[in-house]
Amino acid sequence: MKPLHALLSALAIASLPVTTQASYCPDYSITQTAPSAPAPAKKSFRYFGNWLLSKLYSPYHMVHDQIVQEGQSATVVGKFDYDRVLHKDLEGEYVHSYLYGTGMSGWQYLGRYKTNSDGKIYVPVSGRPQGDYIVRMVVEGDLTAATGYLTVAGAGRETVLFDIDGTITLNDFEAVGEYLGTDIADNYDFAVATVNEYVARGYQIVFLTARPYWVAKSTRNWFDAYGLVPWNLRMNANSDNLLDLQTEQYKTDYIRYLKNTVGLNIVRAYGNAQTDINAYAAAEAFPSRDTYIIGSSAGRDGTQPIRRL
Repeated sequence: MKPLHALLSALAIASLPVTTQASYCPDYSITQTAPSAPAPAKKSFRYFGNWLLSKLYSPYHMVHDQIVQEGQSATVVGKFDYDRVLHKDLEGEYVHSYLYGTGMSGWQYLGRYKTNSDGKIYVPVSGRPQGDYIVRMVVEGDLTAATGYLTVAGAGRETVLFDIDGTITLNDFEAVGEYLGTDIADNYDFAVATVNEYVARGYQIVFLTARPYWVAKSTRNWFDAYGLVPWNLRMNANSDNLLDLQTEQYKTDYIRYLKNTVGLNIVRAYGNAQTDINAYAAAEAFPSRDTYIIGSSAGRDGTQPIRRL
């Protein structure tokens, strides 16, 4: 017999049909069909200190996922640093950027960019039709790379929003052990199947987590291990604290961006904490009855409870 929360998740999904926007469904399969990943010719680092950094420490680069409305330009941000703990920024070095996605027959070269004092580059992407795109960035000095995702969405695209920690994973603190390399976060029974069922029905998926941006690599590795689609992972770019609990405004602001700027139609959201309930309500993007909460806050403030046995 399936756990009760799994049954309730199945009932919640069953109440939503296959998305009515048959003209376009997210093209998540391009991660499997993309041509061989491109890379530039390897050249020496510009600074000896950066060469030494790359020899002593493992890369911990990341690319921030971005979602924009069709017709809007995007700026995709790459962040390059080394070591899981130190996160020493790669400053003043060249990074090459590439794009592949919906309707494309091969990778498009986006250009060569120099990292700033924060180890970041800013890559403009314009003129892309509605679709889903992989953005690959490669460090010229050692050919280490990071991958992120860009979605260009039509107005009104039906979307399901997921928190991660305590919603898909068993609790809010498993991310700490996962990041430190002492544990791999466990997921709720049926959580991955719930996400993937929405994918199969054609809904846009957005993962909105309070995890700080610098745990992106371990988060993406966890997604790969459990078979979650890697698209639209939104992490807190303003947080430097893995245990930062000040998340309501960050989540509220991003949901408002999805609704008011991108024009997404958020039809359902999943979370586990009172901060999720508060942020979802404050954003005024969907009614509380379309918010599904698991854990001790389940059912509060007019939300739908998902309870464990």
